[in-house]
Amino acid sequence: MTPTDRQRLIDRYEAFLHLERGMSGNTVMAYVADASRFLETLNGDYTITDVTTEMLAEFIGDLNDLGIAPRSRARIVSGLKSFFNFLLLENDITIDPAMPLETPRIARHLPDILTVDDIDAIITACDLSTPEGRRNRAIIETLYSCGLRVSELCALTLSQLHFDNEFIVVHGKGSKDRVVPVARSAVEYINQYIEHDRVIPQPGHEDIVFINRRGSALSRVMIFKIIKQLTALAGIQKKVSPHTLRHSFATHLLEGGANLRSIQMMLGHESIATTEVYLHVDTTRLRDEILQHLPRAKKTSPL
Repeated sequence: MTPTDRQRLIDRYEAFLHLERGMSGNTVMAYVADASRFLETLNGDYTITDVTTEMLAEFIGDLNDLGIAPRSRARIVSGLKSFFNFLLLENDITIDPAMPLETPRIARHLPDILTVDDIDAIITACDLSTPEGRRNRAIIETLYSCGLRVSELCALTLSQLHFDNEFIVVHGKGSKDRVVPVARSAVEYINQYIEHDRVIPQPGHEDIVFINRRGSALSRVMIFKIIKQLTALAGIQKKVSPHTLRHSFATHLLEGGANLRSIQMMLGHESIATTEVYLHVDTTRLRDEILQHLPRAKKTSPL
């Protein structure tokens, strides 16, 4: 396979992932990189129709020998399966050599989980005497009470807020939207921030909820920095990231007795198996689950 043929194939695959599968940009980049990495091993000796299961298994084995972690190898196997399924659908091959590949087993574990007292301490560390402190309070309230991914928070727009009905629309992974109830405390502080503290946005950022002092959307890196600073001020020794708040949100709901399916919907997990990572306690409607079981969901504080 020549470099030109290889690039044409990769370009077709990338377009397929975007247009047909609707995958997020990061997932597309990872899958395209995995397919490209494998195709490079073919050099000019083989075409795509020459690929066998044994060749793919050898490629995965080489990754293991190089010390690539099981989680990364599992993602690469997933990417290769996707690539060869695409080739099969496009009639470039007649037999899928990736189908028999086994995904490396990954031990599931929970990261550090914050207690309700930890959450309260982080929130209390926000300096409400400054506009940025009040914005940061709104950010923490939103991340925790809605269980958002950091990318979802950064991309959150004013048009996604439906506070009259106490919910937001979240644009999640794979361009899939979900409706998420929002705690009253978060509503209060977001409204306070929007009405009094949000700076004039730069062109193109008018609809973004959380913006920096220059009027541009906050970056993922900035959200990490904000949480790190607040965690230090709160005297919490655990390693805390935006995802820690999401994990804590799910865990606290489970400990409060919320239904696993409801939590799956809230988190935007495609598979219930992903949500079951949090099932370290055994346990109707979505809004009732959240308002009844999530600590602090009913709390209100004077602004």
